[in-house]
Amino acid sequence: MNAKTEGQQPSSDKLKWTLVFVLLVLAIAGNWYMGSNAALDTLPLQSTGLLATRIVGVVVLVVLALLVAWTTTKGKATISFAKESRLEIRKVVWPTRQEAVQTTLIVIAITCLMGFLMFVIDGALVWIIGHITGVKG
Repeated sequence: MNAKTEGQQPSSDKLKWTLVFVLLVLAIAGNWYMGSNAALDTLPLQSTGLLATRIVGVVVLVVLALLVAWTTTKGKATISFAKESRLEIRKVVWPTRQEAVQTTLIVIAITCLMGFLMFVIDGALVWIIGHITGVKG
């Protein structure tokens, strides 16, 4: 029998995810090393070039990690999900500007009303408890 269980990944996927992890660790470690090494920052021009090198290095390593991740089974499923989500977003009927403004104003009015109501109820409860216990607040 050669049936795969649902949770099992092919060994190539495991290798690819390991490579993704290594690339991301290299990006973090390289950025940390170049940022903490004071000997590299002796001249202002070198620090500007160093910053550009750090940025390019991190971006390149992250892009490589993403490219490797997209070739895995989970990566392909994620791309498929994103494409399907984009199609569904196009089907949404968005409210007009007038509807959005009216709804926002209603929410603000109800929030203010409820805040005032809670203020009155809290004050009344403090007053009642104060008279019952004899402690004026």
